[in-house]
Amino acid sequence: MPLKTALAAAALVSGTALAQTSDFATVMAGAMQRMHRAMAVPSTGDPDRDFAAMMIPHHQGAIDMAEAELRFGKDERLRRLAQGIIVEQRQEIAVMQAILNEKGGVPAAPQSHHSEGTHR
Repeated sequence: MPLKTALAAAALVSGTALAQTSDFATVMAGAMQRMHRAMAVPSTGDPDRDFAAMMIPHHQGAIDMAEAELRFGKDERLRRLAQGIIVEQRQEIAVMQAILNEKGGVPAAPQSHHSEGTHR
């Protein structure tokens, strides 16, 4: 392979890897920004309610980050871990939301920010 062709191929591969890494970094940064913003809830004086109200967006952030791993990651061990995180965190969100409903206060429902088809 001529040097010019080899360099062009290497640049294309590097560019693709860089774009994928950049996309991953963007997705992760967005997930963390949403999570931190949503966790900043005013205190109600009820530690149980405040805990659940802050943990729901924290868990949603974990889901969003796990979905990014499924979208971009290659290590099958981490992909399996990410799938488990999604299932477990959704279950825990449901428990905390039910408790908040019993306490008469419902924070904004967590919004899933995943791309279609990332964890199916």
